Amino acid sequence: MPRDLLAPAQPAETTGAPFANAAAGLARPVGIHATGLYVPERIVTNDELTRTLDTSDAWITTRTGIRERRFLEDGLATSDMCLAAAREAMSRGGVAPDRLDAIIVTTFTPDQPLPSTALMVKQALGAHRAIPLDLTQAACAGGIYAMLVAAHLLQNENFSHVLVIGADSGSRATDPADRGTRVFLGDAAGAALLGPTSPGFGLLSWDTDSELSYEVEIPAGGSRMPTSPETADLRAQYLKMNGKAVWNMATDRLPRSVRNTARLAGVELDEVRHFLFHQANINIINEAMSSLGVPAERAPTTVAWLGNTAAASMFTVLHETMRDDIRHGDLMIMAGIGAGFLWGSVCFRHCAQS
Repeated sequence: MPRDLLAPAQPAETTGAPFANAAAGLARPVGIHATGLYVPERIVTNDELTRTLDTSDAWITTRTGIRERRFLEDGLATSDMCLAAAREAMSRGGVAPDRLDAIIVTTFTPDQPLPSTALMVKQALGAHRAIPLDLTQAACAGGIYAMLVAAHLLQNENFSHVLVIGADSGSRATDPADRGTRVFLGDAAGAALLGPTSPGFGLLSWDTDSELSYEVEIPAGGSRMPTSPETADLRAQYLKMNGKAVWNMATDRLPRSVRNTARLAGVELDEVRHFLFHQANINIINEAMSSLGVPAERAPTTVAWLGNTAAASMFTVLHETMRDDIRHGDLMIMAGIGAGFLWGSVCFRHCAQS
């Protein structure tokens, strides 16, 4: 980042405004200090998928905007991706493992039902002081919910560093024979290091909501339908998705949530420089931006080369923005919707670290 962007004067609207974070309900302002990202080496193109699925590169690209995605190598698991993303975020933030107060991992593809994936990450990092927390069923909205948990943990003045990790191995949860899910999901992990920041900066506001639905589900593997030879024959251990239902919910709820979050923060949409959406589908992102009346170029995308990386998704665009295009005082709104349905958004004002 250019040196002249590191510590300029505060924007006029936040100078001397110690209560500018009141809409978020935070007495102690919390910001994003650093990010990290991991994507597997294996690239899976649309052409490769068309060899085994009844689809075409043109269909996938037109309907989703996805040209390729990454699949995790055999022998590796979600926690391995978490570790790589976490280490980059901690390196960028200059925070050693023994200074972490909590580690929150959000994923719908944990290494295994037990033990805790967050505990695995804590152990491998050597973060002996950290509380390990798993947020396992918020799916693609997990990043929003995990950041809100982190921000509230940081209201404890004894906490200074909370690491949030969104990671999913979607290739392990989709049926290789189902074109309705297989073409969408890819694998990745993203991390964000949160901590206290200056008044008027960091998390300004948030909005969440939910509506129970089984239109996106994994039917088998829980207490209602334990894994058995019969569920395996039905391929019920794999993700099932009604694409039309997802489209209808996402294109309605995401813009509504973004507007609520901006209103609560006391900012106009025109003031927001970065709109960081869940990277499910380029058409959903474009429709949401059109509904908001905001130019599409203010919503960076990774969906073309990573696909839908579920809980990692918003962290992929957050990382690229924090690495390449963030300025002191920039407003950014993150928004996502996941299976359930759960959705929400958060508004941050960036404070450059000196």
